[in-house]
Amino acid sequence: MTLPSEPPPRSYVVISPCRNEAAFMRRTLDSVVAQTLRPALWVIVDDGSTDATPEILADYAARHDWIRVLRNPDRGHRAVGPGVIEAFYAGYATIDPADYAYLCKLDLDLDLPAGYFKALIARMEANPRVGTCSGKTWYTGPAGQPISERIDDEMSVGASKFYRTACFQEIGGFVRAVMWDGIDCHKARQLGWIACSWDAPELRFEHLRPMGSSDKGVLTGRMRHGAGQYFMGSDPLYVAASAIYRLAHPPYLTGGAAMLWGYLRAALGGAPRLDDPELRRFIRAYQRRALRVGKRRAVAEIEAARAPLWQQHRTGSAT
Repeated sequence: MTLPSEPPPRSYVVISPCRNEAAFMRRTLDSVVAQTLRPALWVIVDDGSTDATPEILADYAARHDWIRVLRNPDRGHRAVGPGVIEAFYAGYATIDPADYAYLCKLDLDLDLPAGYFKALIARMEANPRVGTCSGKTWYTGPAGQPISERIDDEMSVGASKFYRTACFQEIGGFVRAVMWDGIDCHKARQLGWIACSWDAPELRFEHLRPMGSSDKGVLTGRMRHGAGQYFMGSDPLYVAASAIYRLAHPPYLTGGAAMLWGYLRAALGGAPRLDDPELRRFIRAYQRRALRVGKRRAVAEIEAARAPLWQQHRTGSAT
């Protein structure tokens, strides 16, 4: 009996959905080309761009044989949330995940430090329970000052989702709905993995536009985030607390209010919810505990309680 071969230990594939990113993408492309540990393959899915994106991608693909470009037909508009994940899966369908130890969903409006992927992999090698991770994002404010996007430590940022391939497959990949980039971290933790992001100089990367502003502006993004919180089953008190917290951060007052309105509008309208009742209960239990003892302690308790489950899965897969 021939056992399946293991992928090279530091091999990783990057998949990037994009649409009309000509204004930002060269900085992302250049920052990935400059990585001290470059991807084995970079699949870029052009989701029907109508600007200079196709020409820029063709130029880079011609100069780098590890860059592959796919082109989807123009749908007539930018599709955020589930549309982004549909484009991601168009690229994912062209690879064999077993060929790579890690995979990354990467946006094309970022500027990464040169050692970014090497540093992530080193930290994951040091702790095999880390299933998904990222650095921290910032963007440039109106006066030229760097502004943190305040990524929670227990989440990997959606713009740069770096995954151990085994974890990505075990959680079933991304949900094709708004809030996919929060649901995946909760699912990973439910199964005993660690999801996290780190703040270190080699892991801080620039978001070339504020998070959530790619489609109709920041406030629309905040409302979409609130609707996503309802979809994944978040506790109302937790959402209210999050909205109040965001009142003091850009966009001041309106950002938190827009998030809360997005949640309430989804609830009042009877919007659908994530079809995973057990995960919804898990998320709510975590959130209620976080309100009482803080996120850091609530996450630590989950990670300690679920360590045997993670070990059981690893032992079971080895037998």
